[in-house]
Amino acid sequence: MNKLQLKNVSKHYSSKLALDNISCEFSVGIWGFLGPNGAGKSTLMNIIAGILKPDGESVVLYNETPVPQLGRSYRSVIGYMPQQQNVFRDFTGAQFLSYMAALKGIDSKAARVQISELLQRLELTDIAHRRISGYSGGMKQRILLAQALLGAPEILILDEPTAGVDPKQRVIIKNLIKEISEDKIILLSTHIVSDIEKLADRIVFLKDGRIVQQGAADELLAGTELESLYMRYFGDE
Repeated sequence: MNKLQLKNVSKHYSSKLALDNISCEFSVGIWGFLGPNGAGKSTLMNIIAGILKPDGESVVLYNETPVPQLGRSYRSVIGYMPQQQNVFRDFTGAQFLSYMAALKGIDSKAARVQISELLQRLELTDIAHRRISGYSGGMKQRILLAQALLGAPEILILDEPTAGVDPKQRVIIKNLIKEISEDKIILLSTHIVSDIEKLADRIVFLKDGRIVQQGAADELLAGTELESLYMRYFGDE
């Protein structure tokens, strides 16, 4: 079974400490990250995705091998959906997905099949040939999720996947995430407590760059609601 490990992961931005000695081990399933703005969620996601380098003593391992040693082979097993919607505005949705598939090294024939399936599953087929500049926020979120799923990644990193999405589209996204979670490590960061409550197998609470609590969702939520736990750790933050 695939395993992702963080050992003593820290990150400074000049004098600011964004992550403070994070150690955690992720296996297959949905891991929900909760915390106020500035807790370090996006920084942690970017480090796992290989976009940011952690501080010198930090170690990220995939199946017991340090990620820097894996190089391109590690990037090939990752699907990353960033929080920002800075997608290629002049591309159509279909062109954007084709471009991302090429960057991932997916064979053109396989890419066409995958793109068609993802557009259908995320209800984007009707707008696939419209320019992304004309997409709503929810449409952009779904096209970003589609590109993250190209290549059937083993690790899926989703940073605020339902932000700015209307209730109907949120259901589409959540159902798909749940459906594909049986064989993937899915790391989901959000400030929407109800999304975590309904999706996550395990929950990680982050505050000031540290893990303040983590555990199986059914154990943490036994006899309480996630909203109550959130308020216990973060109050009005």
